[in-house]
Amino acid sequence: MSNWGGRLPEKEDTNVAGVPWGSARVDSLTGATREGSVSVFDPIDGRLIKEIVTGLHPGNMAVSKDGLYIYVVNANSDNVSVINTTNDEICEIINVRLQSDINYFWGDSPNALALSSDNTYLYVADGLDNAIAVVRLGKNSSAKGRGDKSEIKGFIPTGAYPSSIVVAGKKLYVTNFEYKGAGIPKPKGSKGVMAYNSHNLLASVSVINIPNKWRLNKYNREVIALNNIKRLQLVKLPSRENVAAKPVPERVGEPSVFKHVLYIIKENRTYDQILGDIGRGESEPSLCIYGQKVTPNTHKLTADFLLMDNYMVAGKCSAEGHQWTDASIVTDYLERNVRVWYRGYPHVQTDALVYAPTGFIWDNALKHGKTVKIYGEAAIPEFDHSKYGWKDFYEGYLKGDIPPFKNHTTIANVRPLLSEEYPGYDSHCFPDVIRADVFCKDLKRYEAMEGDQLPELMVLALPADHTAGTNPKFPTPRAMVADNDLALGRIVEALSKSRFWKNTVIFVTEDDSQSGWDHISAYRTVGLVISPYSKRNKVVHTAYNQPSMVHTIEQILGIPPMNIMDAIAPLMTECFTDTLDLKSYKAVKNQIPLDEMNKKLAVLKGKSLHYAKKSMEVQFDHIDAGNDDLLNKILWFAARKYEKYPYKYDGKGEDEDDD
Repeated sequence: MSNWGGRLPEKEDTNVAGVPWGSARVDSLTGATREGSVSVFDPIDGRLIKEIVTGLHPGNMAVSKDGLYIYVVNANSDNVSVINTTNDEICEIINVRLQSDINYFWGDSPNALALSSDNTYLYVADGLDNAIAVVRLGKNSSAKGRGDKSEIKGFIPTGAYPSSIVVAGKKLYVTNFEYKGAGIPKPKGSKGVMAYNSHNLLASVSVINIPNKWRLNKYNREVIALNNIKRLQLVKLPSRENVAAKPVPERVGEPSVFKHVLYIIKENRTYDQILGDIGRGESEPSLCIYGQKVTPNTHKLTADFLLMDNYMVAGKCSAEGHQWTDASIVTDYLERNVRVWYRGYPHVQTDALVYAPTGFIWDNALKHGKTVKIYGEAAIPEFDHSKYGWKDFYEGYLKGDIPPFKNHTTIANVRPLLSEEYPGYDSHCFPDVIRADVFCKDLKRYEAMEGDQLPELMVLALPADHTAGTNPKFPTPRAMVADNDLALGRIVEALSKSRFWKNTVIFVTEDDSQSGWDHISAYRTVGLVISPYSKRNKVVHTAYNQPSMVHTIEQILGIPPMNIMDAIAPLMTECFTDTLDLKSYKAVKNQIPLDEMNKKLAVLKGKSLHYAKKSMEVQFDHIDAGNDDLLNKILWFAARKYEKYPYKYDGKGEDEDDD
């Protein structure tokens, strides 16, 4: 039996944490599991005979026909452990990386395997490469092996994230988690637009003829091209001396005009939901529900600085989203749990099996000597839920007396970096203006210090744009989005008027785009790049995504990428100019009252009452805990009142139950 989290921790082990229903041995720096294992049991009495330590995240296993060898795929180590069953020892470790000559970049995520019928070849599904590794087994791994070591002969392209393989005769049958993008075709005769939502995905099965040598070489070139492996060579280039500082240096370690990066992570909106009414770039007003009136600062920031209309998230929901924003990658464990969530929903960093072995962006910064502060990310605010709610925190904010809370994190390395005054997330009870106020006061403290002691990397969660639906205990969805927008404006204004502005850049992203629709892509969202070197009044059409943002932050800070995904992501150079413009930003006052509350049940009827009751269900008490398709309907109804819900956008029939 393979154990994703490895052996049970020993009593004296101090690095234990991070799983909802037990304990795992974890890395002291990243909080991720630090080992995997295979348990050997006696088939007669069930007695545990031995535990064999393997690579990280051991999963799928296969056994040779003669029973002499067991092959275990290790997703978080990019390799396969081969166990000799005569002594229950590992006899070979097979590297299945696409970039086998660059050993310091993890991220192929092998998660399934199968043996050829004659036991001479092993086929391994590299999930994040969208490919199958074809391995010719050596003498140490098969009775019919050739050569001393097993050897990769090439790679076969598949659909997105291959997840299982069956060999039948001369064919491979491969399942792909994400075969087709999240498009909802425009119904015949419809006057509406094509729309996309990230939950409307199709899986698939690829049927592949086992290739001969010539075709495998052709496939191999295709896989290498599709995965942009050549970009890894650029990361290896040494920095040069006497190079002029740029916003985004060409090589790691070369100087940047920026010293400080503020990285702001918001929650769950698409591009068209916010900027569909902007009238520039690729925008669709019919899908816009939080436009200029609700988000005046976001609109102004895209005008004062730049508009990106081709910026994408990488995940389908917040459980994935916060891994992409924080670590620029997801693990096999997470991919296999999407829409199921056997152990719980890991949108806040609380589960060691979710974390990448390469750590988070703050770990990368610390490892390379950078100063870091975290505002709310990877933390849950603990408070008396029976005593305090949204109104209590908002009124406390107005009076200058916020009810008590304490941030909790399961990652030991985050604790000393975490602001104690800045609320984490998972609860809808904290208005984002509280968060903005804490950050701005912190900024003033740094301004009062001698020298430049502002942290070089600041990671800030700003989640109120998620909303709480139409729950009467909370503000209306548009008020919560307006709160989020105002907080963003105030933070940008404070930094732009500070003495740190000349060498500071602000990156803003949504963690994902699941709670809405977009006419270009289910993954398109609002991304902002705000600095004195940003291209002013420009529309940037270049394709960028969250790994691009992470990679650009790393390049600015002079630190190498963490893994394959950020290493191959394009740097966001098109967002910057070499011309300094120190003009400050002035936040726009909210046009929607922040305390515009949802109506009480007693005055509601029909669908308004139905959706209010749904919003009050336990499933919606926490961020992303509930049914997002239902939340999408609630948000549309709240914004458009009785305008007919566009069922074509969620791919379901009009008569389907909203439950």
